[in-house]
Amino acid sequence: MSQNEPALNVNIAGMQIKNPVIAASGCYGYGRDYLPWIAPEKWGGITLKGTTLQPRQGNPPPRVIETPSGIINSVGLQNPGIENVLKEEVPGLREHDTGIILNIAGEALDEYVALARRINEVREIDAVEINVSCPNVEKGGISFGTEPGLVAELVSQVRSAYDGPLIVKLSPLGDELPRIARAAEEAGADAISLINTVKAMTIDVESLRPMLVRESGGLSGPAIRPIAVRAVWEVSQVVQVPIVGMGGITCASDALQFILAGARAVSIGTANFVNPLVVEETVQGIEEYMAKKGFQNIEEMCGFAKRG
Repeated sequence: MSQNEPALNVNIAGMQIKNPVIAASGCYGYGRDYLPWIAPEKWGGITLKGTTLQPRQGNPPPRVIETPSGIINSVGLQNPGIENVLKEEVPGLREHDTGIILNIAGEALDEYVALARRINEVREIDAVEINVSCPNVEKGGISFGTEPGLVAELVSQVRSAYDGPLIVKLSPLGDELPRIARAAEEAGADAISLINTVKAMTIDVESLRPMLVRESGGLSGPAIRPIAVRAVWEVSQVVQVPIVGMGGITCASDALQFILAGARAVSIGTANFVNPLVVEETVQGIEEYMAKKGFQNIEEMCGFAKRG
């Protein structure tokens, strides 16, 4: 890099990545399916599919449907379990120059803690992202991420079991989101990622039934981007830790909205299904924009819209 080229590298929760564009959990799988089109090292980091202690089959089909400007999914955290992921998936990705973030999920506090302890035993994972949108069976099915107290308890317990960079992924919760983000930060989160999918559903007017077997699912794609940008804007004003913004990013212009709102990095999910080259185009577009506007690094651009 010449002296006049902008620096794209960023520090997220103590994890150094070469550019601010990360593959979001779920939509990129473990990277294998995209190898014919894009090399994993094009990403600053890759967030692996949500992983649980034991293998999960997920929900029965249909579990993904298209909707205007997005998709609704109810996959149900299908995954091969932590041991298989560590043995079969991580080593191949570790050969590439990219950060590896493991998204973890569970239905009870002790499942998250057990996952954190296991990951803490290996060095192939660069950071852990906690999915707090899962139902807590011990609390009657209420989502971990709906109350500041539950979030704080979960993050605190995982923090005590894992000493690496810890990211907490939050769902859009209206006025409660800033309070929940603060609770996560105070409990030991090193970064916040937001937003997760938005709960949604569609009905087939011919069959007179919901189109998903589980009735509702998570909406992702461009339809939720304005909600996500607003969330980053608000949360960045109440936390000091870095934010990873996500939700409907399809190009550099979309990504830049999040960075200008206060995100230090961004994640791209659904757009990978439409354009496998989205990461390369987005990184190039961010770099060109920074050169045009005179930004020397991502930190200088982060939250700039609030300072104008």
